[in-house]
This record gives sequence, structure tokens and C-alpha cells, in this order.
Amino acid sequence: MTTPSLPDSVDAVITLLATENYVCDRRLATALFLSLKLQRPLFLEGEPGVGKTELAKALSNALSTRLLRLQCYEGLDVAQTAYEWNVARQMVEIRLAEAAHAIGSAGDRERLAHSLYTREMLIERPLLQALTQPRSPVLLIDELDRADEPFDAYLLEVLAENQITIPELGVIEASAPPITVITSNRTREIHDALKRRCLYHWVDFPSLERELDIVRLKVPGVAERLSIQVVEFVQRMRTLDLFKSPGVAETIDWTNALVALNAMRLDPATVHDTLGVLLKYQDDIARMQGGDLTKLLDELKARAVLD
Repeated sequence: MTTPSLPDSVDAVITLLATENYVCDRRLATALFLSLKLQRPLFLEGEPGVGKTELAKALSNALSTRLLRLQCYEGLDVAQTAYEWNVARQMVEIRLAEAAHAIGSAGDRERLAHSLYTREMLIERPLLQALTQPRSPVLLIDELDRADEPFDAYLLEVLAENQITIPELGVIEASAPPITVITSNRTREIHDALKRRCLYHWVDFPSLERELDIVRLKVPGVAERLSIQVVEFVQRMRTLDLFKSPGVAETIDWTNALVALNAMRLDPATVHDTLGVLLKYQDDIARMQGGDLTKLLDELKARAVLD
């Protein structure tokens, strides 16, 4: 039952994440430091692709501790998130007892029923696994907004008490409290009672300078001129009224695509042909191809970003 060696300052958090090539701004680093120091879950909201999930992955790697990821979706239940009983094994135990004629009396049946609901009969899912690790893991509850609202209420005991109550067995408390990171893309509002149990941080799109640092780290083979042009273009694109603005993940994907095409700079033809890497909705692509693409490139040329 141990806890990983945690950073002792905000600067140490920034340095720690940098070892995993995660460029963290000071506000986010402060929120994470306080979450670690106060042993409170960290609730991250923001647009898709801004690095919320990657933060949990980077933290797990940097601390050399296990990452337990619960990917949320509509219809999640306890059996998929916390635990379920090993029905197949329970049936085997019943058949063995019947074959041995060991369930003849009321006492035998009571002992058999008790043996069917022990810790050995549990199949642990991510939430319960997070409480039973000998060393504090990073528990990532990813895209909570995709789950049904009642799931918010189920999480309250886990987040507030680091425990899960199993009706047939009792309370299972954390051996070593997990480091919990919850993410949401805000497709629905998360219940206030859950948010109160967490430290909250909105993860915004990065500044131009920080996004450029991210691209340099994630795509080390990119030409300096191309990386500047890509980031300037994406930053300008986010000011448009698009259905889904490109996130940092799309910036990295687009840069990798341009490098794969041996592009040395942005030009209208190359941007036109690769918009599907950067944008994920046809309406947004059609809008760019309808005139906004030329407008953005002209703006960058006027600012001497393009030559």
C-alpha cells in the first residue's frame, strides 16, 4: 500500500510532465498539483482534443504507476464499471456441491450461499480495481458526459470516500487512494454534487507559443517554417464559426500528414487536399473550400507567415 513519489511544487509538476513530452501551462499545473496534494479528484472540462486524456496518460507514465481507464458511454452499468459476480464460477460451485450431496440441510445451503458471494467470486472492473491496487494508480474516468446522468450519482461514494459498497459483501475501501482524473467534453452538464467533490479546471486551446512547442515535441522531424505555418493556420481557423474547431490532436495529425507528403510549407493545393485530417465534418470542410481557406492563407501571407 504505497503512494508514488509526488511532485512538491507547481514547477515540479511542469517538469515532471515535460519528461513525457506533455507541455503543461501553469494554471493546469497548479490544478493538478493541488489535486495531488489535497488528494482530491481533478475534473477537466474542455473541447475534444485539447489534451485532457493525454494528461492522465502522461501523469501515469511519469509517476510509473498503473493507468486504469474507464471509457464512458451511454448505458454504462455497475457490471461494466465497478464489479460483477463471476456467475460461471458460482454455477460450478453449485454443481460441485450438488454432486457431493453437500446441500441437503438448511445449514449447508446457507454456507453455500455465503461462499458464492466472497471476494474470490468478484470480477473487478476499473472502479473497483482502482481501490484494490497495492500502489496508487491513476484512475481516468474519460468522457463522463457520454454516460447517463444516474452514473454521476453512483460515482459519489468512490470520489468522496474512496470506497465502494457491495450489498452482498459490504464496503471495500481503497488500499491506496487512486489519483483520479475525470474528463468531460461538456455534451451535457455534470451533476453539481459530483463537481463539488472535485477540483475543477477548464482546459482551453493552447496559446500559439505553447501549441508550437507541442508540435515541435510531438513531430520532431517537422521543418521549423512548416510548424509555424501550421500552428498559425490552425489558430486562425479556430476563430471561425465552425461546427467543430480542430483540437491540438488534429494539429499534430495534420503536421504528421504534411510531413508524410514531404511538404515544406503550406500551399493552397496541399491544404485543400488534407482538410479531412484537420476537420471532421463535411459542412466545415465545404465552408473552408468555399472561400475561407483562401482568406486564411491570404491573411497569413499578409503577415509574412507564408512566403
